[in-house]
Amino acid sequence: MSTELSEQEILRRQATEEMRKLGINPYPAPLYEVNAKTTEILEKFPQDNSLFQEVSIAGRIMSRRIMGAASFVVIQDSIGKIQLYIKRDEICPEEDKTMYNTVFKKLLDIGDIIGVKGYVFVTQMGETSIHVKELTVLSKSIRPLPIVKEKDGVVYDAFTNPEQRYRQRYLDLIVNPSVREVFLKRTKIINTMRDFFNEKGYLEVETPVLQNIPGGAAARPFITHHNALDIPLYLRIANELYLKRLIVGGFEGVYEFSRNFRNEGMDRTHNPEFTCMEIYVAFKDYFWMMDFTEEMIERVAIAINGKTKVDLGDKEIDFKRPYRRVKMSEAILEHTGYDITTMSEEDLFAACKKMNIEVDSTMGKGKLIDEIFGEKCEHHYIQPTFIYDYPKEMSPLTKEHRENKDLTERFELFINGKELANAYSELNDPIDQLDRFQQQLQLQERGDDEAMFIDYDFVRALEYGMPPTSGMGIGIDRLTMFMTNTPSIQDVLFFPQMKPEKQVEENQ
Repeated sequence: MSTELSEQEILRRQATEEMRKLGINPYPAPLYEVNAKTTEILEKFPQDNSLFQEVSIAGRIMSRRIMGAASFVVIQDSIGKIQLYIKRDEICPEEDKTMYNTVFKKLLDIGDIIGVKGYVFVTQMGETSIHVKELTVLSKSIRPLPIVKEKDGVVYDAFTNPEQRYRQRYLDLIVNPSVREVFLKRTKIINTMRDFFNEKGYLEVETPVLQNIPGGAAARPFITHHNALDIPLYLRIANELYLKRLIVGGFEGVYEFSRNFRNEGMDRTHNPEFTCMEIYVAFKDYFWMMDFTEEMIERVAIAINGKTKVDLGDKEIDFKRPYRRVKMSEAILEHTGYDITTMSEEDLFAACKKMNIEVDSTMGKGKLIDEIFGEKCEHHYIQPTFIYDYPKEMSPLTKEHRENKDLTERFELFINGKELANAYSELNDPIDQLDRFQQQLQLQERGDDEAMFIDYDFVRALEYGMPPTSGMGIGIDRLTMFMTNTPSIQDVLFFPQMKPEKQVEENQ
């Protein structure tokens, strides 16, 4: 980022000083009362002109046409745009034309934020507009906007460079209105889920972001240091173990929308900081959770798009329940020809090599199976599909399968070839849980930096007794991508993680 000012920036700074010399504060402090929004006016203005005759509105100047003593201006507020009609003799006293001739015509720029009062009417061209009777400067823009130009249906000078858009999301939101729609839908997704849980009587809670032990998932954590306690702390990779402590404490259902952090790779579907929703309900199992999950996602799809079918790239995804259900071993057998139910760790390692799947000696049986499924199977599941009954080695927090001791009662929901949700019948046997943690410790000793830590306090909590419970986690960022037909996670995060911007010093 250069610190050297452009010619336009110099002119705008000079205009700001000229305003001050004229006694006009370019950044006034007083409250500005707004009684209407742009889209509200455009949608509700009646033919008989009976509404919006005393409008007070504020917004950013996006374009203007000055025609002598009159001008047309388009302003943009938080939800849309509207045209203003400004007549010099109506906003300025007869004896003082400075406001219009000097301030409005010469010192105001595209990008400035103004407040106006007046009445709504329809122009001869049929455009609903505001006839301005009073104009107030609210904030001077000293850096010009990248104005998007359009001619004969062709867009020029659009602000489309991804790196610039992600670094300057504030600017992206100003000049690309469609971006705002994605984030409005993201909020609606969360609110729809929250309403769904609250209707069922479940409690929204908060759990620690800074944790002594990074538990609840197999992932590499971010590490920090607490100076007062002189101890290392980890940024949360998951909130599972804390939420299950609350089930032990007697709550029947708890959920949390949490910011999680994983010190891993970045791509179009992964960001090191992300939002996850996890919910735990007592006296339920993973079959109940499958029904619950598809009911929730179907409701979200209808709330966001008005229907269950959603376009996603060149595909149409139908979120109408019920969803297909496939056992993991059957999925791998279908797409690779290997029956993992009879294979040892050595057999799996050899099979991976034959299939040209990159593996190493730090990987245990569970990690090898995960690599096989990830490389050879998951991309086949485009329509919503529950993959269930995972091998025990893949699921250290999951209850042993009631019919097969080598499996666990776990499912993942796949959509468009990507995992969206992960759920279990939760392991509530403290002895079995401690043994699973110790197996994870052995994987750490082999060099697996994503293996879980032993959380002795969580084991102690289970020793007091946790009822049969089912839990589910779902990635909010990825769900938003699916519901808004957005191909990159960076486009559903206001401020995705990026390398620091290089500073270019003036006169360097």
